[in-house]
Amino acid sequence: MNARFPVMAIVLAATLAAAPARAADGRELVAMPPMMQEHMLASMRDHLVVLNEILADLAEEKYAEAAKVAEARLGMSSFGLHGASHMAPHMPKGMREAGESLHRAASRFALLAQEADVERSYAAMRKLTGALGEMTTACAACHAGYRIR
Repeated sequence: MNARFPVMAIVLAATLAAAPARAADGRELVAMPPMMQEHMLASMRDHLVVLNEILADLAEEKYAEAAKVAEARLGMSSFGLHGASHMAPHMPKGMREAGESLHRAASRFALLAQEADVERSYAAMRKLTGALGEMTTACAACHAGYRIR
């Protein structure tokens, strides 16, 4: 018997079990051209990469580096990078607000990370992890409410 069979069987069983959940997806479908869908999905994948970089920097106590990546790739100054101006008209108000919330939270995080780099205190770290939580809360809210496919 193939050693990979049990793993493949588990993946297949999980996929089949999830099928009814996908059929009952209550998230709002946001219609946009296929090219924009691909752009948005690439942007969301990049957001995950950035969050991972931030977490790695925090684990190594590289707060200044975490601040730089947060602001440059997720903060308010990153709108041009993500093509926000041409994507926004295709988004419902709530989706735009969730995105703006993420970008504002990332800019707040960047400022707090700079402070944590100087202070190196428990209080600074609590503020910093709270701001990180605001970022992921915005992501989760958008993904829970909207889909593009």
